[in-house]
Amino acid sequence: MRTKHTNVPDLIKEMKPWVSEVTLLREIALSSGLEEGIKWGVPVFMVEGKNVLGIGAFKSYVGLWFYQGVFLIDPKKVLINAQEGKTKALRQWRFTSLEEINPTLIKKYIKEAIKFTKEGKELKPKLKKAVPIPAELLSAFKKEKQLKSSFERLTPGKQREYLEYIAEAKAEATRLRRVEKSIPIILAGKGLHDKYK
Repeated sequence: MRTKHTNVPDLIKEMKPWVSEVTLLREIALSSGLEEGIKWGVPVFMVEGKNVLGIGAFKSYVGLWFYQGVFLIDPKKVLINAQEGKTKALRQWRFTSLEEINPTLIKKYIKEAIKFTKEGKELKPKLKKAVPIPAELLSAFKKEKQLKSSFERLTPGKQREYLEYIAEAKAEATRLRRVEKSIPIILAGKGLHDKYK
């Protein structure tokens, strides 16, 4: 759920049916001395301008994620890696009801996360290898001059989204369909996944 709110209370009102759970998690984060903001359309809590944790409401649970959760001791084994093999530092704690939220325990985890953040403990993402431009997209660039310049104006991350999306298709026909689907979005100056942000 991504919205254009500028304050967390208004954003939380839209996080149905999890408003009570998110409100409590926010209170716990604020009582731990964290600053709040909105990043990526969700409440994010920081110390000294660095992300410590965020709160997300999903269909079947509310998630509290620690940006550098990989370093947390996790004595209660509540943290999970939501995307094994992809997610490196982020760890998530999921709740399916208000009763599952234990403020005292959560504060202990937050306190440890704040300590690591202040110490600068951070798992840096590895630089990804450059993705070559698929032949099907190069061909489209030649046919549509505006497409190439529009593509080049996109951020490197958005360019990569398109390159990976097209290149990961095994069949040439699928790659061609993906190029066709991508052309109007690129010409509009948007990233492949912008509609979800």
